[in-house]
Formats: sequence, C-alpha cells, structure tokens
Amino acid sequence: MIKLHHCVSARSFRPLWALEEIGVPYELKMLPFPPRVLARAFMEVNPLGTIPALEDEGVFMTESAAICQYLAARHSPGVLDVASYERDFGRYLNFLHFGEATLTFPQTLVLRYTHLEPPERRQPQIVEDYARWFHARLRTLAPLLEKQPWLCAGRFTAADISVGYALMLAELIGLSERFGPPIADYWKRLSEREGFVRAMRAQEAAAQAQDVSTVASPKLRP
Repeated sequence: MIKLHHCVSARSFRPLWALEEIGVPYELKMLPFPPRVLARAFMEVNPLGTIPALEDEGVFMTESAAICQYLAARHSPGVLDVASYERDFGRYLNFLHFGEATLTFPQTLVLRYTHLEPPERRQPQIVEDYARWFHARLRTLAPLLEKQPWLCAGRFTAADISVGYALMLAELIGLSERFGPPIADYWKRLSEREGFVRAMRAQEAAAQAQDVSTVASPKLRP
C-alpha cells in the first residue's frame, strides 16, 4: 500500500489531495511540523527531513509536484494525468511545476521572514518583495482562468492540484486577500471539490488518531 508521510497543510497536501481524487488505498503517516526538529526518527525515512515522503512498492519520492505527476500517470491515466500524445501535454507539465517552482518558492521566503525567524531576524522588505513577486506571477493565470475553469486539457488535472496548493498556502500565510476575481473564483472551485474536502478531512482524522495537532503550525498561520 502507498504510504504518505505528511504534515498538516504542508506541501505534502498536494499528494494527499491527489490520492483522494484518485481513490486508491493509502496509509497516511502524520508528523509534527517541522519533522526534522520535532520527529527526529523521520530522518531514517528521509535523510532530508522534509515532507512529503512517499513510499510505493519500492519507489521513494520527496518532491510534491513530482509525486502528483507519478500518481496521476500511474493511477489515473486520462483523468488527472495528461498523456504525451494529448495536445496540452506541454502545458500540463508546465503548470504542474509552475505551482511549486514559481508560486510556492516566493511564499517560502514570505513564510520564513514573517513567521519562522526570530523577531530580530525578520525582514519586512523581503516579505513585501516576494509577496509582490508571487502575485505578479499568479496574475499571469488570470486571462486563462477567465476563459476556462481548469488550467489545461479541458478537465481538472494534477496541474490544478499543484497550483491549487500554492493558493491554499497563500490563504494560510495571509496572501489571498490580493487575489484578483479570476484567481479567487478558481480557488473557490478547487476548495469545493470533493477530493479536496476529503483530503482535509483525512488529514484531520489521521492527526487526531496519531496524536498530532490538527491545526497547521502556528508558524504557518498569519
């Protein structure tokens, strides 16, 4: 059975959401955030100390967008996946990695210099600069989302999960108030999907059962 190591509402939510959309059985192992500090035994699973970590029949993966691509291709071909022969294959791959490399990266700096660093090391100018960077790149999606409900291939795909998590993180760290109407509507569609709702419920139930806080780390909240 697939095993996913996960922290509440962290990047590992991407593969959790994908698993719930696909409907394959999996085991959810909850960890406190950050696990490299609060769950040192996890380093034996992933020496990087980062989440997600996914195990599937000898396969071990740690990159959230790559895990979504893997799950979609292996367990949801033609649905969450976009095949190489489909017209939107390139667009699919681009948006799948855009969600992490372009949208989540600047948010990690906002998070660090707003919540993770001690007060004397916080940098309001860095926070503002990278918040603007995030929104400038996010706004490039608005013209597309004014014309269609999902990013590519005429259907909801793993690319929407990847970008959708970046919007979820933006809400957690206080950046969602600057969403333009097409982005806000897109986030509403995403967060109302049954797969998203099931993933939220799954992490809460697993956290309660495993005695891990069901609230995102205070450092992840504005």
